[in-house]
Amino acid sequence: MPDEQPPRRRAGARPSAVVAVVSALADEHRTRLGRPLQVLDLGGGTGGVAVPLAEAGHQVVVVDPSPDALASLARRARESGSEGHVTAVQGDGDRLAESLAGREFDLACCHGTLEFVDDPESTLRAIQAALVPGGLLSLLVSGRLAVVFAKTIAGEFEQARAALVDPAGRWGATDPLSRRFDPDQIEALLTRTGFTADHTRGTDILGHLVPSSHLDSEADRAAVAQLDELLVVGPGREFLRTLGHGLHIIAHRS
Repeated sequence: MPDEQPPRRRAGARPSAVVAVVSALADEHRTRLGRPLQVLDLGGGTGGVAVPLAEAGHQVVVVDPSPDALASLARRARESGSEGHVTAVQGDGDRLAESLAGREFDLACCHGTLEFVDDPESTLRAIQAALVPGGLLSLLVSGRLAVVFAKTIAGEFEQARAALVDPAGRWGATDPLSRRFDPDQIEALLTRTGFTADHTRGTDILGHLVPSSHLDSEADRAAVAQLDELLVVGPGREFLRTLGHGLHIIAHRS
């Protein structure tokens, strides 16, 4: 398997399963509150999560450092007819408080962003401060063990070992990611920053290991996604969450 592609700050990998989980979570929370949600999407890029939430009637503020991504977001929201529910703000996690200017949110999404910010703990504290008491967080981060398996299967044993023992989970100096996470590590980080993790699971457990030549069709991709779902069902399989290319955590402000 070749080295990973250069990073996209918006972590373009937002599996459809993650979007579905976030959409369902937002719908459940709206039912409890009796109104649409105020949503923060940090690193939301071109709107893979924001636009579906906006289409459902929620108000979404997308904070992203890329003007090109925000332009694409605006176009996508306009084409979907949800532009009145989306606000684009150029900024990043390291200066989140400045970008939000005191706004409060019921739900925050932070998908594929903690890998790149200067200080993940400060970013999570800023998100926590922006949430109302009991507000929800959907956090998606890159998992360490997934790259260890991928590098081992590719015969890149030194890089696999480096990713396993490096405190940041990096496989070498040219690794495009600044850090990867283990489930216990990210859950401890959430606890330190004022969150309680409610649910953690691995995403894309198998898909990142399958050669792209075997994923030519939507049916192929759907079949692998179904295998992922079957893998995590049933008692005694909790350890499989550690193998996900992504780790998806649902938490709430403590």
